[in-house]
Amino acid sequence: MSRVLIAAATLLALSASTALAPAPSEGRIRGASLGLFAVDRDYDYGVMVREIASRGATDLLVVVEWTQAHRLSHDPGPGARTASTRALRRTIRQARADGLRVGVMPILRLPDTAPGRWRGTLDPVDPAAWMRAYGDHLVALAALAEAEGVVRLVAGSELVSMQRHEARWLDLVERVRAAFHGEVAYAANWDALEVPFAHALDSLGVSAYFPLAAEGERAGLSVMTRRWERPLRRLDRLRRDTGLPVFLAEVGYPAHPEAASAPWRPSAAGPADVELQADLFRAFCAAAAEDRRVAGYYVWNWFGWGGPNDPGYSPRGKPAAVVLETCMRRAA
Repeated sequence: MSRVLIAAATLLALSASTALAPAPSEGRIRGASLGLFAVDRDYDYGVMVREIASRGATDLLVVVEWTQAHRLSHDPGPGARTASTRALRRTIRQARADGLRVGVMPILRLPDTAPGRWRGTLDPVDPAAWMRAYGDHLVALAALAEAEGVVRLVAGSELVSMQRHEARWLDLVERVRAAFHGEVAYAANWDALEVPFAHALDSLGVSAYFPLAAEGERAGLSVMTRRWERPLRRLDRLRRDTGLPVFLAEVGYPAHPEAASAPWRPSAAGPADVELQADLFRAFCAAAAEDRRVAGYYVWNWFGWGGPNDPGYSPRGKPAAVVLETCMRRAA
């Protein structure tokens, strides 16, 4: 029996178990994402879940890593680094026990990335086979989400080059809805907001890596705060054009010197810059966190060791964590 069929059979059995039904995804999202990215596939993320809940978050987006051989192949799905089903179920249950609404999102990573080679530039030789494989794994994930009381399933993230296959996505969304009765969304990249199948969704997410400074510019807090207005206008147009709630599926800043001009860049030369990261979140919280043109946000990404010398995205152990707690609790 293939791995897909085994996974589907297992998840059907899980969905028949005594799990809670999904709760409604009502209310503004003030959340964080948690990538299940540990090398240990059965890692217990409970400490991180509790940290997120203790900061005043309402929501958690659990992010599952999938992969494929290269950008031209048609074999997307779980890989050697994908969190185990047990770890995924445990994390969802821990979050719900801590009072968080839970969303789940798969994110596709390529083993060899470079400019022009990432999930936004996939070009499978057989797009139909790619969609079938991706769909089989997504429907299995949807069945698990249904069984575990997940309120929101983000069906894909930043798959820019694959968004053009509208008819195939419409079929896939229909398959997902047969397995999952919560909110079905998709996360578009900040520079590719046209999603032809948006009309089949319940909401639309955006990976909000909008630059707030020019390359080499050290913009002040007030300047970065004002510069949120242009992205907010774009997001409002998207909301009006689609008729859907628009939320920020990812809003994140690495703690490095280029975070304001290239927030999508996970690393850069030079030491960590935790104060710039904190200022970027201060600007976001002042300008956009409670703006009614968007339905809320997930901070990217709580996973990681964090600390003052960490140039990565995680706010853990950095001034940004305090900023975010103030932001979330002030709004509550």
